[in-house]
Amino acid sequence: MEERIFILAGRLKSPEWELTKTPHMRFEGIYTPVITPMDADRGIDESGYATMIEHLIGQGTHGLVIGGTTGENYALTPEERVKQFHYAHEVIAGRVPWIAGVNDIRTEDVCQFAVEGRAAGASAILLAVPPYSVPNDKELAQHALAVDKACGLPIVIYNYPGRSGTEFGREFLERVSRNANFSAIKESSGDVDRIHMIAREFPHLQMSCGADDQALEFFVWGARSWVCAAGNFFGAECITLYETCVVQGDFVKGRRIMKALLPVMTVLERGGKFVQCVKYGCELDGLPAGTVRLPLRPMKKELKRELRDAILTARTTVRRIVSEPQGQEA
Repeated sequence: MEERIFILAGRLKSPEWELTKTPHMRFEGIYTPVITPMDADRGIDESGYATMIEHLIGQGTHGLVIGGTTGENYALTPEERVKQFHYAHEVIAGRVPWIAGVNDIRTEDVCQFAVEGRAAGASAILLAVPPYSVPNDKELAQHALAVDKACGLPIVIYNYPGRSGTEFGREFLERVSRNANFSAIKESSGDVDRIHMIAREFPHLQMSCGADDQALEFFVWGARSWVCAAGNFFGAECITLYETCVVQGDFVKGRRIMKALLPVMTVLERGGKFVQCVKYGCELDGLPAGTVRLPLRPMKKELKRELRDAILTARTTVRRIVSEPQGQEA
């Protein structure tokens, strides 16, 4: 690993940044934020991580997000996060693009993670609002432009006010979208009005679905990508919905498929155990997942049963819809 990372009192110390030219990014398809499998002692299971990556690429996932929220980046040490970038790049071996999740509290640390993502071979970075400080749009723009200057990679803006405490507002988008490096936005607010606003006022930003239970709405409004946490265990069904709506343009069938998927997405979004649910879904498929790191705790049996039943019913329904003769409607 290049000697670019400096640990000081458990935090990252920023070096001198070097501005580089940003390559073009076309953000389309299903991008799965990969879980981080854990062993019984809550250490990272690297073999399991490689298995997950191979599984996702093998089922046709178009790209991966490494070090995102679903990957429990908030619970990993800086050293673990950087090592994960490099290990993932080695396993992926150029077969699909991957995006580095670089969020942290301090701008300097976000810049450093962005630099490390580029050094590891990331195709782009995923940039969210720094948590806790609640910056305004002007401050967020300055933060984002500093990260852009640091790494020179395409940037996917990640709007998730439910976790960050604030959102990337219209003023922020107006400021940064003049810069071609800001390629796309993963919209996870759950606010349909924001889907409309982005589609109408910022058509040059590639809009990506970041709320699994709103995938159909995003596709109707022109999104051509979906950062899909459920893709860790529900990838075939999510790819089917994407191909039906975006590739084939069949929103009649797409609506039926989405209706079948919604009970699963509802459990994920409202259960209060999002990462735990995703990991349990992987476990049901015989994939390595393990426990979650503190402060999160395992999910209860009742929620496991609800999720398992929803997955089985959804898969049966989607298979039936897909197998119907073309043109047949319910």
